[in-house]
Amino acid sequence: MRQHIVEGALRVVGKQGIKFTMDDVAAELSMSKKTIYTVFRDKTQLMLAMVDHVFDHIKESEAAVVQDPSLSLVDKIRRILGVMPEVYHSWDFTHFYTLQDKYPTVYTRIRERLENGWEMTLQLLDEGVRQGKVRPVNKTVFQLAFEAATERFIMGSELDENGISYMEALEELVTILVDGIVIERE
Repeated sequence: MRQHIVEGALRVVGKQGIKFTMDDVAAELSMSKKTIYTVFRDKTQLMLAMVDHVFDHIKESEAAVVQDPSLSLVDKIRRILGVMPEVYHSWDFTHFYTLQDKYPTVYTRIRERLENGWEMTLQLLDEGVRQGKVRPVNKTVFQLAFEAATERFIMGSELDENGISYMEALEELVTILVDGIVIERE
C-alpha cells in the first residue's frame, strides 16, 4: 500500500508539479484521503517517502550505468553524473525551491540525498585516473561543485526564470565538468 501511494503521488507531481494536494493523490489512486492518512500521517511524511523513492531509483540507474559493458569509462562517468530515470525526465525540478520555506524537512532530505551516495562516481574517477583517461582532480572539490550546482538547480529559481529545464542544466553541468570549457589546449 505504501509503495502504491508513493507511486501515485509521484505521478501527480509529474503531471502538476509539487503543489499537489492530498485530494489530488486520493483522486489519482481512486482511494480516500483517510486511507492515505492511515499510511502517511501527513503530506510531509508522504513527500519524504517520495524523495527517498526518487533517489533510490537514481541509485539503481547509476548501478546499471557502472555495470554496462558497452560504455567506455569516460562515458560511464558522464552518464553516472547525469543519470535520471526516464520516468522523471519530464519533471520540472526547477520549482523545488519552493519546498525550502513550506517543507523544510523535505528540503533537508533532498540535500542529504544529493550529498550522499558518491561511492560509485568516485570509484569511476579513481579508475579514470589509473587508466590515464581522467586527469587527477581533487575529488572533494569535484563532488562539492556538482552538489552545489545541482542543489542550486533544484533550490534556486534561476533556471525557471530563464526557461531552462533541470535536465538541460544537468546535461550542461556534466559537459562542463567532464569536458571542461577549453576547446584547444595551448
